[in-house]
Amino acid sequence: MSCFVIGIGCWVLASMSFVGVYAHTLFWIRALQVVLLLLVAPFFLTLGRPMTITRNALPQWALDGLSRAVPSRLARIMTHPLTTSLAMLATPWLLYLTPWYTASLTNGALGDATRIMLVLIGFSYFYARLQVDPVPRRYPQLISLLISVAETIGDGVLGLVLWQGPLVASTYYLALHRSWGPDLRTDQTIGAGILWILGDVLGLPFLVLLMRALSADDRAHAAQIDAELDRVGQSPSARATAPAQDLATSTLWWENDPQLRDRFGRH
Repeated sequence: MSCFVIGIGCWVLASMSFVGVYAHTLFWIRALQVVLLLLVAPFFLTLGRPMTITRNALPQWALDGLSRAVPSRLARIMTHPLTTSLAMLATPWLLYLTPWYTASLTNGALGDATRIMLVLIGFSYFYARLQVDPVPRRYPQLISLLISVAETIGDGVLGLVLWQGPLVASTYYLALHRSWGPDLRTDQTIGAGILWILGDVLGLPFLVLLMRALSADDRAHAAQIDAELDRVGQSPSARATAPAQDLATSTLWWENDPQLRDRFGRH
């Protein structure tokens, strides 16, 4: 529950604090807001296990409907690791390299929708990857680790593009006639560093949790194999064949051959 509260706090911080106030003025503040809404807030919201809390609070009729919706085909597609990872990777690229960025700054309704969408995309990503809540289908955590490598490369490339590439929304920022703070190029360079470096740093706790989950999966798989071997070893057929196998392996090799056994048995 504490993680869920922290996630809500990060959401509020990104929307109503100095971050929310200056996100329309400085590129790097806007980048910080994107990181908070896309990565930090959803990460803690997911660790708060909202699905489990919701299931425990719902009446029986609503719980039955949720139980039918979670394992549905649409839910499995939407929460597939590939689907959520592509959405997580594509969203920053589309936001910064299309007119979406400027439009979200000039249109209040679109800006609000963008902030909500960032949280939803981030939550879907961590919900499907961490799997701390009931999910439509559980996937091996090794898949998540492999995907994370590709995601790190994608984040780095976007940071380089924003750092070395043309100015984003330069017309909008010039129209503000801001006489304080960094110039446009420095502002965007700082923002690129926040998206790249801070995004990777914040990804470390996520990787640690993935490693722990992978270790837990390995232990559970080993325990399942041990239980299966114990079950087979304790079956009646296994107990019946065990004495014969012990007898066969305790004799000399030529005693198992009828002709050699008769020949040597006469001496």
